[in-house]
Amino acid sequence: MLEAWIAALAGLLIGSFLNVCIYRWPNDLSVVRPRSFCPNCRQPIAWFDNIPLLSYALLRGRCRHCQCQISIRYPLVELLTAASFFVAFRFLGPGAAAVKFSIFAAILITLFFADLEERILPDEFTIGGALAGIVLAAFVPMNWGFVRLLLVSLRNERAISVAESIFSAAFSAGTLWIVGALYQKLRHREGLGLGDVKMIAMIGAFTGLQGALLTLIVGSLLGTVVGLCYIWMAGKDASTYELPFGTFLSVAAFGVGFYLELALHTHGQFGR
Repeated sequence: MLEAWIAALAGLLIGSFLNVCIYRWPNDLSVVRPRSFCPNCRQPIAWFDNIPLLSYALLRGRCRHCQCQISIRYPLVELLTAASFFVAFRFLGPGAAAVKFSIFAAILITLFFADLEERILPDEFTIGGALAGIVLAAFVPMNWGFVRLLLVSLRNERAISVAESIFSAAFSAGTLWIVGALYQKLRHREGLGLGDVKMIAMIGAFTGLQGALLTLIVGSLLGTVVGLCYIWMAGKDASTYELPFGTFLSVAAFGVGFYLELALHTHGQFGR
């Protein structure tokens, strides 16, 4: 339990950095320089006003300099990241599996809010996330998929897992790209952005083909139900309104990814 609370504390700090990424990368800004500043008055934020959760509460959600309202997204990202890290280490135990899911969760949280706010899925978290998933597959083997069937004679579990991750990323992205291309050809308008294709590649790299396909199904259903309800209530035009599909994929991937990791962890099916 102590490890889970330490992980939650790390999640708060990482969540604070994720907020910087969510704001800056979609706007082509560096996440290194300048130091944190208020988006409204551009004044630098002092370290004591940048403490996760605590500073937001003490400032009552307002900038110290201009009194502009600070988006609720900032404490939400910090809290969600901390909670995700806690859940990972509490239920998966301290180890590579918990670290892998924590990284996956941090990526998904960032993509959720970036797509919701800016309709942008930064390459740093889609392509970069896919590469991270492939690397982590060497330490947290996936025990399902076509690659294992094709390489049945290969005894190197790490190599099989990495190959499975690469195949899942490529196949998932390729399939979604073909679907999007067919939709555009038939309807003469874009149905899926390239960011969604790269995002599903990242999800495939982390969860395998099974997880990516389940995420697509759940995410599509979630997007249809929630999206249509929002369009109806807000009086939007369903034929032109752009739904943040990446946001729905993030929610679906979080649930599917955790379920698969927990199932493998519980039953010990790590190919050993």
